[in-house]
Formats: sequence, structure tokens, C-alpha cells
Amino acid sequence: MLDTALSLLMLAAVALVGGAVFLLRRGERKRPILMLTLASVMVMNLIIWTLPDKSGSTLAEAAKQGGPQ
Repeated sequence: MLDTALSLLMLAAVALVGGAVFLLRRGERKRPILMLTLASVMVMNLIIWTLPDKSGSTLAEAAKQGGPQ
């Protein structure tokens, strides 16, 4: 289930970047900047969940195993 959520998170970030580029070409400024900001926050969240720590485990693996007891 977490894999699906992380995949959807990445797809949504890509869609936001695409939409922001489209709106920037049409001359808008405020909404595309907000969309790019949201996309960067989403990607940073994805990196936090999937980046391994010193022991080599990730937050996603810990969530699959039920977390620390």
C-alpha cells in the first residue's frame, strides 16, 4: 500500500511540474510558482521516505515491518 502511495506522490509531482510549465508559457506567474513549490515539497517528502539511513534501512521499510516496537 505504501508503494502505491509513493508512486502516486511521484506521478502527482510530475503532473504539477508539467502543469506549471504549461501555465508559465501562457503568461501566468503566481499559480505556476505555487505548483512548483508544492511539487518540490512532495519530492522532498518522497526522498525522506526512501533515503536509507546509516544502517541501510528506510522509513518505507520500517513502515512495512510495523515500525519500531
